[in-house]
Amino acid sequence: MEEFVFYNGKKLRKGYTTGSCATAAATAAAAFLFEEEATEEICIELPDKKNLTIPIASIEATEDGSQAFVVKDGGDDVDATDGMLIGAKVVKIDGNQILIDGGIGIGRVTEVGLQNPVGQAAINPVPRKMIEASVRKIIGLNQGVKVTIFAPEGEVIAKQTMNRRLGIVGGISILGTTGIVTPMSEDGWKQSISLELEMKKSQGYSSVILCPGNYGEEFVLNTMKLNGENIVSMSNFVGYVLKEVQRLEFEKVLMVGHLGKLIKVSAGIFSTHSKDADARTEILIANLALLGMPVPQLQEIERCLTTEAAGEIIASAGYEAVYQVLAEKVKKRSEDLLKYRKHEPNIEAVLFSSQRGYLASTKPLEQLKEEWR
Repeated sequence: MEEFVFYNGKKLRKGYTTGSCATAAATAAAAFLFEEEATEEICIELPDKKNLTIPIASIEATEDGSQAFVVKDGGDDVDATDGMLIGAKVVKIDGNQILIDGGIGIGRVTEVGLQNPVGQAAINPVPRKMIEASVRKIIGLNQGVKVTIFAPEGEVIAKQTMNRRLGIVGGISILGTTGIVTPMSEDGWKQSISLELEMKKSQGYSSVILCPGNYGEEFVLNTMKLNGENIVSMSNFVGYVLKEVQRLEFEKVLMVGHLGKLIKVSAGIFSTHSKDADARTEILIANLALLGMPVPQLQEIERCLTTEAAGEIIASAGYEAVYQVLAEKVKKRSEDLLKYRKHEPNIEAVLFSSQRGYLASTKPLEQLKEEWR
């Protein structure tokens, strides 16, 4: 039975995770090998003990066992893995263990700090438990098998995921804590960021550079000439990430971002997606007005669609001091967010624009370059 969730007034269909796909494929392959049963769908148990029925795309015997495929269905969620084939091969082994590994298209862990040790296939603990429990029901207590999860398109599709940043190479990860994909859920994205922060911390980093996206990262690498090993993309989840930084007790934070994003933080807006808040122009006008910009020019800025366009008016009018004001406010608002809680990291900020480049920072840029090099 299909399940739905409502988001922004739209009815969206739920899907299932790569972990559920791997579990279903492994269960179908085991059933074919041990019971000679080729089924068109498999019912698996989710971590919350509910059942989920997943279609089996194909199933076949192999030279030494059997294998089955599932087509990943993310529902109405935007997901790089949606529609890809996830397979599982099952072969009998001596003893009664269930060994789980990754084959072609499944990533390998190369950095410490993740849920799997270095060298292990990127099949997370919850999917591993789901696979083992489901296969065990088929094979019984006294039989052993090796289960190999694979994804023919995994290496290509992994380039669209965060795996590279997490030190997972060669393919996708088999993920999922509930087994179900909830459309437009931000939880998975936030968990990925938390995981990256935890990994940096476990690797010995005491400072972290937070960027809203690729533009910020490029500025850090190309303009500030930093190596970028401790860059973490916070996306639009500024408040969430700052609190995670506090929880993990990082000592120093450098926030580097485009004016159009971080200007929201200067006004205390910590979820910067336009669906949550888009007061860029109003914030800019308010700060320029406090600096004395005449009303006609403020009205010109009000008609601008982007902060880039407003930058031309600000420059010609000689009010570029506003950028320093905004940078200081980004720092203060961020520090205020974490105030009165255990561990208060030192926070600095850098603002830039696509057309004008560097705009302002809470410390001189050369000093920040030296401190963070």
